[in-house]
Amino acid sequence: MPKRTDILETLQLTLELLKRIRKDRAVTASELRQKLIDTDTKFTRELRTIQRLLETLSDPDFEACDIERDESSKPYRYRWKPDARGLSLPSLSPQESLMLTLAEQQLGSLLPARLMKSMEGFFSQARGQLDDAKNGHLERQWLDKVRVVSTSQPQLPPKITAGVFEQVSNALFANQLLDLTYKNAAGKKTMARVTPLGLAQQGPRMYLVCRYEGYDNERSLALHRISKAEATTFTFERPSEFNLKQFDDDGRFGYGNGSKVKLSFRIKKSAGLHVVECPLSADQVVVELDDVYEITATVVDSDMLEWWLRGFGDDVSGVCKVISYS
Repeated sequence: MPKRTDILETLQLTLELLKRIRKDRAVTASELRQKLIDTDTKFTRELRTIQRLLETLSDPDFEACDIERDESSKPYRYRWKPDARGLSLPSLSPQESLMLTLAEQQLGSLLPARLMKSMEGFFSQARGQLDDAKNGHLERQWLDKVRVVSTSQPQLPPKITAGVFEQVSNALFANQLLDLTYKNAAGKKTMARVTPLGLAQQGPRMYLVCRYEGYDNERSLALHRISKAEATTFTFERPSEFNLKQFDDDGRFGYGNGSKVKLSFRIKKSAGLHVVECPLSADQVVVELDDVYEITATVVDSDMLEWWLRGFGDDVSGVCKVISYS
């Protein structure tokens, strides 16, 4: 008779596998085993053990699970049948399914690849709950009622080399040094070891904030310009003096160096209402004149500020900057 611990471990392994089998894409036993390894689950097993378990789950006589096996080529591939309900998670309410689906859509590019893989079963279950006509009808409609819109001309994101985001995000998550090959905007290629400190999404682009080995200053590297990245086995202590929010507040993503200026300018009312409604800073002062607003605010001086002002063309005049020491 099998030991109780063996039965429990087989049951736990079965649940881990079922969570990672999807309806929309068939997977092999090797891929499922790799998913278990990538998510650091303790239920990793030899490939043959997983294959035997999948054979049982996909047996037509085993009606407890609606798993189908594609034997048209080797290795065999497995997926949930189109009409299957999948792995039921009773604790996942329609509201929780909505939150998970929105998180997958909006935060997918900012979460570690390893975490996204570990959550794949829950995301799939959440989508299934919302697609169920008997469950979450209003929550499913909500996805069509909200949208994050661009504040500039929409652009497609640049292509990131396969595997780069996974290596970068995993190294950032685990505080591991990162070896990479990078080509800057001028086309110069360099190989370097860096300390990853943060990820930021700016419009359609993703940037890695890091320190090059031997330097104590931060740089922003566009992910689409990294042709190769590999997380090393060397870990580091995250520098306590670095703060990603402060890095952003200092205008570093806008090509600034953190220096602030007291900015004043005049802008025609037809173009400047949104600046009145959405101030440039907490100390912004607006004086309303005949056909223009006179605006004064303390801001970070940067190239992005210059591009923003030039975008108004002749609608902006009298631009003046005074260095702020506050």
